[in-house]
Amino acid sequence: MAEKELIKKITPKSETLKVLQKYILNKYFITICMFLVWMVFFDKTSFLVINELNGEISKYQDQLQYYKTEYQKNDDFYKKLMNDKSEKEKYARENYFMKKPNEEIFILVVDSTNIAKKK
Repeated sequence: MAEKELIKKITPKSETLKVLQKYILNKYFITICMFLVWMVFFDKTSFLVINELNGEISKYQDQLQYYKTEYQKNDDFYKKLMNDKSEKEKYARENYFMKKPNEEIFILVVDSTNIAKKK
């Protein structure tokens, strides 16, 4: 009696294994699995390559946004500089040390050797 119950318990598992083996060893199933593995890992348009390219795209979009804001700041500064004479004069004095005819300019230079010795 115990042997018959044991055989009944084993048989359904072996039947399911046979069904699984039937589908897993099917040539179409194997072909589809190989195709999916190829497309995900090895193809030049694989998931990994596309993911890497999307990362580069987002990096370049961030750079584009940065350059757009920098361009806008420089464009505003240029318009302000070209439309206002006092701004031109201020810019020339600060950056190119230009002066009016009766002025003198003093450029103060700090001696870095004295600063290093004090520390």
